[in-house]
Amino acid sequence: MAGRRQQKRAPIGTPPSLPPGTLDLGNGLSFLLNYTGQGAINPVGGIRQGSAWAGQLFFGIDGDLQRLAGIEGGSFHVAVTNRHGRSLAQDSIGNNTSVQEIYGGGQTTRLTLLSYQQKLFDNRLDIEVGRLVANINFLNSPIYCNFQTNSACGNPTFVFKTSNFTFWPVSSWGAHAKAWLTDTVFVHAGAYEVNPLHQQPGDNGLDFSLKGATGAIVPFELGYSTTFANDPLPRNYGIGGWYDASDYADPVRDVTGRAAVLTGLNPLTRFGRSGVYARFDQMVWRPDPTGIQGLTIFGVAMAGTSGRLVEDYFLEIGALQTGTFAGRPYDTVGFVINTQKFSPLALSNIALAQAAIGLNRRVPTQQVMMELNYGIQVTPAIRLTPNLQYIVNPDQTRFPFRPRNIPDAFVVGAKLSVDLFTLAGLASGPGSR
Repeated sequence: MAGRRQQKRAPIGTPPSLPPGTLDLGNGLSFLLNYTGQGAINPVGGIRQGSAWAGQLFFGIDGDLQRLAGIEGGSFHVAVTNRHGRSLAQDSIGNNTSVQEIYGGGQTTRLTLLSYQQKLFDNRLDIEVGRLVANINFLNSPIYCNFQTNSACGNPTFVFKTSNFTFWPVSSWGAHAKAWLTDTVFVHAGAYEVNPLHQQPGDNGLDFSLKGATGAIVPFELGYSTTFANDPLPRNYGIGGWYDASDYADPVRDVTGRAAVLTGLNPLTRFGRSGVYARFDQMVWRPDPTGIQGLTIFGVAMAGTSGRLVEDYFLEIGALQTGTFAGRPYDTVGFVINTQKFSPLALSNIALAQAAIGLNRRVPTQQVMMELNYGIQVTPAIRLTPNLQYIVNPDQTRFPFRPRNIPDAFVVGAKLSVDLFTLAGLASGPGSR
């Protein structure tokens, strides 16, 4: 679910106003063109052994309307994506959380972003409207997509399991506003159309009608944020939540009120869910006060507060070291581990299915996912991140009648990121001269 801001990796050795890989025409127009590919194999565990590759080609346009048309603080953004490939989790492991975050949202070409952004009051108020997705604006951090597991990148997966939080690259009508109360404290809120029709295979993102809309997702956050410009050890802290004012399928009951896993009938339609979260990232060590290298730790805690949910809570902790060995200032080492606690509703489905085939066995109540990786800045244009992932108790909610628990899975992965304008010598990247 990597989004526009994930593709614009955290500025490394270039000004924040010019993300790596950006082709700047010098007249207010700039372009991004990059490719992200992720491969994974599971030599041990899962339902079967297998391999898969998934990728995304991204093309983005940013327009500074002050330079183009004299509109102070105005800008527009356009993004087109092509997603392709297969999911190892879907094909071989059997769990519901991908080990390749770039997979999903329809393996097709679509208009992913079309928005107008306006900054007001000396940039203290930032408003964006148009065809948007919630997950690049909320519950997002440049740190998360140093990882390949979808449990961490592009957002903590709990929010997608327990709400209709809209996700890259499936855009819909939306708006959000961020107001800086001080130089470091902000409030942020938004509203995004929920429309299941946009998630259909082959959707191209060009249907701008409200046909099929079932409501809206409303995220909000109160945060504290600093950068290298005003803090020797930058940090981001936030508390927030969401209200899902839209339809969703009951995880257990069918339209007649009986167990859908046994009857095979359509699930009962419900309305309204909510959740809360707290998250942080904090640089704790910076050997050179003039450099961006150092150690950052991060964490997330999430829980549902209303609705019939398939998970009770989500906890995550991780660390990212930027700058590793002498002569490798842009390489990274990262580790993340998280746990997803299945709700009694989700477990009851499996228990009912198991009883129907004459079994009564223990079903794990939590799925634990972890990743260790090393990000190699091969050239200013090319970044390669080999990674090792391990899944304890892969959830079998997709296979409630499976007579045995899915074995713990060991995954070997690799993430390739290529800034194509940098590769062609038209833009700069980390380490460019």
